Amino acid sequence: MMAASDLRFFASADGDLAYRDTGAGDLVVLLHSGFTDHRVFDTQIPFLAAGHRVVAPDVRGHGSSANATRPFRWADDLAALLRHLDAGPAVLVGVSMGGAIATDTVLEHPELVRAVVACGAATSEFAYTDPWVRQVQADQARALGAGDVEGWLTAFLRFVPGEHRGLDDVDPAVLSRLREMASGTLAKHAPDEENHHVPLTDTWARVPKIDVPVLTVNGSLDAADLIAEAERLARTVPDGRSATVEGAAHYPNMERPEVFNAILADFLRGLPPVGG
Repeated sequence: MMAASDLRFFASADGDLAYRDTGAGDLVVLLHSGFTDHRVFDTQIPFLAAGHRVVAPDVRGHGSSANATRPFRWADDLAALLRHLDAGPAVLVGVSMGGAIATDTVLEHPELVRAVVACGAATSEFAYTDPWVRQVQADQARALGAGDVEGWLTAFLRFVPGEHRGLDDVDPAVLSRLREMASGTLAKHAPDEENHHVPLTDTWARVPKIDVPVLTVNGSLDAADLIAEAERLARTVPDGRSATVEGAAHYPNMERPEVFNAILADFLRGLPPVGG
């Protein structure tokens, strides 16, 4: 686990945004899932930093980054950070919500993006239809409404094994890391606070115009509708492909890091050179 002193801060127009910045070379940006923070990528950061510059932000409202006090979009926050760093274009690698942020960013700020890897995600215009997932989400909402933090965390962690496994089937260290991150982010927010996030619209109408390589990565045990949406993204862009991590659900980078890292490294090796 990285110490707080390893974090840097970007003074955005609405508070400080935290990020890790390590390594040297072509830029790879790692975008974490909802309710977590950059530590989702604790295994990927040193692996990638051996040959790349790696930036791993805590997106607004998560981890050590400021909460929003005015309307915002995560894609715009990321674009502002990349311009502040005067770095890129970047390969954006995102898990779950982070994957949606990566795709949204290439739609809104294409000049900053060299390639996209969306893991368990497509664009941000997605709503689960899977009955099991919707039940877990309902359990989360009920717990949150009742102020039951423990109940919310219990429901949140059910996404880690997925529908067809139990928590006992997952490495306890993975569950512990996710629980710690989610607890920290949840503690930053009040149940009745205003949601300032502004969603993107018409994303799928613009997806065919994405002109950078796109890789979608799915855990084989993740929700079926989410896998289908990610594969739709890979089919719809001009240069898309997909990969599957067997024996993992929504966090393949944490459950099967060696497999995930190998897929990612192979994709990075095949990209055209920066400026080429």
